[in-house]
Amino acid sequence: MKHALVVGGTGMLADVSLFLANDYRVSVIGRNKARMDELIKRADRPAAITPALVNYRDEDLFKAQIKKLIEMNGPFDMVVAWIHSGAGHAIPIIAEENNLFEQPWKLFHILGSSTNLQEVINGVKVPDSCLYRQIQLGFIIEHNRSRWLTHQEISAGVIKAITQDQPLHIIGTVEPWDMRP
Repeated sequence: MKHALVVGGTGMLADVSLFLANDYRVSVIGRNKARMDELIKRADRPAAITPALVNYRDEDLFKAQIKKLIEMNGPFDMVVAWIHSGAGHAIPIIAEENNLFEQPWKLFHILGSSTNLQEVINGVKVPDSCLYRQIQLGFIIEHNRSRWLTHQEISAGVIKAITQDQPLHIIGTVEPWDMRP
């Protein structure tokens, strides 16, 4: 069975973790045990989820956890990553550990609405075996007002991005910028 990693998979990406658990062994990185337990309870296939309670900002612990997940479930075929700024080491760690197996894999990198996408592409170092995809979170304009995306809208958009498998997928809109909430 294929192996997916979801970084930040107990919060706004919980439904993505559950969706992937239908067809993958899913390793889920999260920090909150109660939310991880709730995610596993909601799963149709709870045994398909491997919980990993670790803060990706802790470089050494994160690297050790990634190695352990690969040892347990094999290399990642897909990575879905929502990683806040200030943890620039997280994607290179995943790429380095996963590249040891030299098999093709996909990285769906979730980015905020104000992110300069080209700057990220220029800065992200992934091996040739990795098919890099960007998902940008935007906002919704309704009745001449705007609001941020809900967790459900984000998860639905990420699932759509995975199934459509395009280089860039924008959830909601990022323009006009002066309409953002």
